[in-house]
Amino acid sequence: MEALLQSFRLRLDLTPTAYVRSFHDTVNWNNRLIGILGQKGVGKSTMILQHIKMYDDISESLYVQADDFYFADHRIYDLALAFFQRGGKKLYIDEIHKYSGWNTEIKMIYDQLPLLKLVYSGSSVLDLKKGAKADLSRRTIEYFMPILSFREYLNISKAWNLKTASLDEILSGHIDFPYGEHRPIKYYKEYLQRGCYPYFSEEDFIIKLKQAVIATVEDDIPKYAEMTVAASVKLKKLMFMLAQSVPYKPNYTTLARDLDLSRNTLPDYIDYLEKSGLFNALREKSTGDGLLQKPEKLYLDNSNIIYALGLDKSDAGTIRETMFLSWTRQMCAVYSSKISDFEIDGITFEVGGRNKTGRQIKSAERGFVVKDDIEYAVGNTIPIWMFGFLY
Repeated sequence: MEALLQSFRLRLDLTPTAYVRSFHDTVNWNNRLIGILGQKGVGKSTMILQHIKMYDDISESLYVQADDFYFADHRIYDLALAFFQRGGKKLYIDEIHKYSGWNTEIKMIYDQLPLLKLVYSGSSVLDLKKGAKADLSRRTIEYFMPILSFREYLNISKAWNLKTASLDEILSGHIDFPYGEHRPIKYYKEYLQRGCYPYFSEEDFIIKLKQAVIATVEDDIPKYAEMTVAASVKLKKLMFMLAQSVPYKPNYTTLARDLDLSRNTLPDYIDYLEKSGLFNALREKSTGDGLLQKPEKLYLDNSNIIYALGLDKSDAGTIRETMFLSWTRQMCAVYSSKISDFEIDGITFEVGGRNKTGRQIKSAERGFVVKDDIEYAVGNTIPIWMFGFLY
């Protein structure tokens, strides 16, 4: 355990605290068992270390990574017990998805060490194994960490302190932005290409992001969905087929034929890609279980992934719809619109370029045109970048 403690203290010393994502404050850190899930690279590890450094008694806390060599011949439960017996009160386990049988041992810790608080983090694919998580569902509170919003990107890259805006504030054009000295569209274009992840300033950002996407499809999903090698190859092929056609309107019969896959199996594969965080599904509003519905459209999660994969479909229209859905779904229930593009709380949104007319929303009870390449909101016309201030 001593080596783990030394590694923990070193990581803590190297963790910056100048900027902490606002997502941190949405987590109830007083819960006994907390799960923090999200795509690779969204900042889960950094946020956890920041929390420890800023709010914990370090002598009573321990942060470990589940893929550490220590766990080659030690169990997580045994570490938790030994740490608790030494006076430990808070145990943080990162990359939990890389530890086989994690759910069973987390349950043991929760049941047998009631005075020890536990936080685990891992890939979004942890949500794939429904049966494995069933025993934890009544015990853990899980949070899903999103990509950086446009507001967060500005705060990090420019050292600003811009505030979030509610949907109502955005629709009225009230946004905290320093118009007098800066132009939002310039920064927005930067964000679209490399601003959705905290490591955006790294020179090899695009390469790392592409590697993370491929690792999710080739390694993480097949492992946690318990797929055969042949099935994982088909999953990767499906991912690239969908990515090259976004926004994609699913035709299960055609896709199943092209992949030589059962039509009954295909919805599971699409569900895997959605739950991994790589894709977002847009569905019709339903009174039943919306997740059982066939998606109306499938989008990649964000524009950075589109650019990282070098897709031909990185046209302006695709980028606009992709980011509008990616941001709004974090704070609102978003559905497909029967007369236009999106619907939120009964409000219809038509997304387009500078010359978009709003013809599609004329019959809407309440409708807005969301435009690219404009700086200010006028009437029911809202700049798309403003929705990047929702969180």
